[in-house]
Amino acid sequence: MPYFRTMGSLPTKRRTLFPKPDGGYYSEELVGEEGFSSDLSHAYHVNPPTAIVKAERVERDPIETTENWPLIPRHIRTGEISSGSDVVMGRVPLLTNSDVTIGFVTATESSELYRDASGDECIYIYRGSATLRSMFGPLEVKQGDYVVIPAGVVHQWVPGEDGVDALTIESKGHIKPPRRYLSKAGQFLEMAPYRERDLRGPVELPEPEVGEADVIVKRDGLFSRITYRFHPFDLVGWNGMVYPYAFSIYDFEPIVGRIHQPPPVHQTFEGPGFVLCSFVPRLSDYDPDAVGGPAAHMNIDSDEVMFYAGGDYAARSGSGIGLGSMSLHPLGWTHGPQKLPDGKRKPGVMLDELAVMVDTFQPLKLTSAALAVEDPSYVTSWDRSFGGANG
Repeated sequence: MPYFRTMGSLPTKRRTLFPKPDGGYYSEELVGEEGFSSDLSHAYHVNPPTAIVKAERVERDPIETTENWPLIPRHIRTGEISSGSDVVMGRVPLLTNSDVTIGFVTATESSELYRDASGDECIYIYRGSATLRSMFGPLEVKQGDYVVIPAGVVHQWVPGEDGVDALTIESKGHIKPPRRYLSKAGQFLEMAPYRERDLRGPVELPEPEVGEADVIVKRDGLFSRITYRFHPFDLVGWNGMVYPYAFSIYDFEPIVGRIHQPPPVHQTFEGPGFVLCSFVPRLSDYDPDAVGGPAAHMNIDSDEVMFYAGGDYAARSGSGIGLGSMSLHPLGWTHGPQKLPDGKRKPGVMLDELAVMVDTFQPLKLTSAALAVEDPSYVTSWDRSFGGANG
């Protein structure tokens, strides 16, 4: 988490006795990254967070994947994915590599308590709303929110009345704001497209819960159910920089220019082996001779995934792409706008588009679930625009 917060009751110093009013002592838990050498939080529990009653395997079907072969662009229609049970166990992986797994979920039920022990997760709320309950306190989230959940944090998803649809991004490391947005001390710079005040964290401690608690733990694709003697939502206080938070895509401040600005100006987060960008409503290129969009381009070093979340993404008009579509433009593949410029565009108009982009630096594999909802005609969509034989 990019800034330090404090909530509830704390001892004067870490690693010192913290007496309970009725006798005994609270139990300190250190939630730290990179082996005590990076961001961390200290949490203070009524009961020890270490007492395990039992542990068992949770059997899950392995994810079936295939290479993107032949190497072609893909269009995945997430609207055709069957509804899942909850945000954790109901999510459907679609694209994956050794660094990140990208999926989608439609959920109406509350999840079990859960922690991802492999890395941070970023959940983008496409539709609906939910409450993210965690050991650090509840967090209300809604359409357009990125919800970043640090590795190891016990949490639970409770969908709102109308359920929740979400893009799921599961990392094998930590998801952070880009380093170039931060000062040496970790403060957001003035040139950053969002600031600390745009980030929402828990504002109150969790309601105390007692008794045993089952927690689903995921590590390297394997799931376990761990039963703890004491419920993890029993904090009396915490402080630090590791906790779940939300950032609304609507609070991202776009950078515009006289001619087309490249995708790095839209970067929102970074993780090991990937970056995440936000395309939001903004003023188009305002030079009278500007092309009015990107040139045809080849991603030499990255696979490009776009999730179309709102508005009208004009660059792909006529390709079959619509709201809820996910496109994969692989490294080594030249792609770009659907049509060539005709000189008739008006400069400086508002672009009404909302999209989330994930660029990965290792090739992505497709899951069987992605292939089941793929539009096989997408590869020829550019040719159809110019009256090709397949049009």
